[in-house]
This record gives sequence, C-alpha cells and structure tokens, in this order.
Amino acid sequence: MPRREDPPTTAGARPFLLLSIRAEPAAAVDEHRSVLRLGALAENELRAINLTQRSLGHVDLDDWSGIILGGGPYNVSDPIAAKNATQRRVEAELSELTERIVAADFPFLGCCYGVGTLGSAIGAAIDRTHGEPVGPLMVTLTDAAHHDPLFADLPAGFAAYGGHKEAATRLPEHAVHLASSPDCPVQAFRVGTNVYATQFHPELDAESLCTRIDVYRDFGYFDPSEASALQATARATDAQHPPTILKRFTERYRR
Repeated sequence: MPRREDPPTTAGARPFLLLSIRAEPAAAVDEHRSVLRLGALAENELRAINLTQRSLGHVDLDDWSGIILGGGPYNVSDPIAAKNATQRRVEAELSELTERIVAADFPFLGCCYGVGTLGSAIGAAIDRTHGEPVGPLMVTLTDAAHHDPLFADLPAGFAAYGGHKEAATRLPEHAVHLASSPDCPVQAFRVGTNVYATQFHPELDAESLCTRIDVYRDFGYFDPSEASALQATARATDAQHPPTILKRFTERYRR
C-alpha cells in the first residue's frame, strides 16, 4: 500500500507542500529557505518533500493549501534511456499527482521544472528548442496576464532569473499564456483558474541564484569558468518583481 503523506498536525491549519527534485543538499536547503522567505510563510506553513530522497506516497489535496514544485536538473523531454531510476520514479509520481491537480483545479505553482511537468500533463510540446542560459532575462507579460490575480499590476516587462535546458514550444488551446521572453516564447501559463507554471524563478533572489550557480557549475548550464561573472551579474540585476508572484500565490490560497 502506498504511503500517505502525513497531514498537518495543527487543527485547521493547511500548510503549503513544497516538492523538491534537488539531490544536492545546499540547493535543496536554499530552495526551502527561499520559498519561506519570498513567499512570506512561517515555518509551520510549509512542508517539504525531497523526491530524490523518498517516494512521494499518496498526497490528499484536502490536507494542503497548495503545492509548489521547485526546479532542478531533470528534463522531462530527455530520452527515457538517459534518465536514472530515481528520475523515472519521480516523474511517474509527479505525473500522477499533476493529473489530479489539473482535474481538481487545485492551487499549484511549478517553478521552472513545473513547465515541463505541467506542460506534459496538459499536452504541451516540451523540448530543448528554447533553452536559456543561467542568469537574468527580461520577461514580457501577455494581455491575459494583466487580468490574472498573480500577475496583475506587475510591469509589462521586468527582469527575472532563469536558466533551463528545455521549455514549452507550444501550449494547448485551453492553457492561458501569461508571459514570454526574447528566447523563450512560454515563460508562464495557467491551466483552469488555479494551476500555474513559470519558466523563470519566482522563488529566487540574487543570493539564492548565486547558491545555485555554485552548486550546478558542473551540470552543463554554463562554462564553469564563468561562474563568478554570472554571480556578479545576478547581484547587479534588480529582479524584484518575480517574488511578487510567489507571495501572491501563498496569500491567495492560504487556508
């Protein structure tokens, strides 16, 4: 029998569930801290499961305010033969959960890897056509974004942090396209009313990006000799608006 994820212990309190695919301890710990900080959450409002360390088990959506999926080195579009056993297990578990999230229109925010995970569940085309290097990028909102509760009143264009090998090249008609960048046409989208994915990182500030650069310098995202320059660029970039999306998500769905 699959293990059921432990429900919240405080009567009436439904925390958010953070799902991590980061096997690297420094990156996983920093991801948890940055979601707490930038999402304006108290410690008891966020539970985390590192899927590289344990099986997901059964998640009862009624136990949670919402689910946040962080980024990481996995690519759903890679050939199955290139994926190790852990990645195959994680992707199978996330696929089942994501299908239930979409069917229930349950609050979900997938950051970076969420585009591949959610996109695969709804029939988007996910491949390596529109990868972007690690570092700052400029996001442009669509007209639909200006009427979306997480994106409304943000500037029409703003700086964000990104870095990914795969992306969505095409969305199905029922998905709401929310943002793009010069090199990546799908930077954010929504399914239904409550299910979101962003290719850029709303859970990152400059110092967290610098931590990721240290951790992933040998993962093929950039030339390792460029790490210090990338960190300097990150610190010199004013990417103040993406965390607003994460904070609005937690404020909107906290219960």
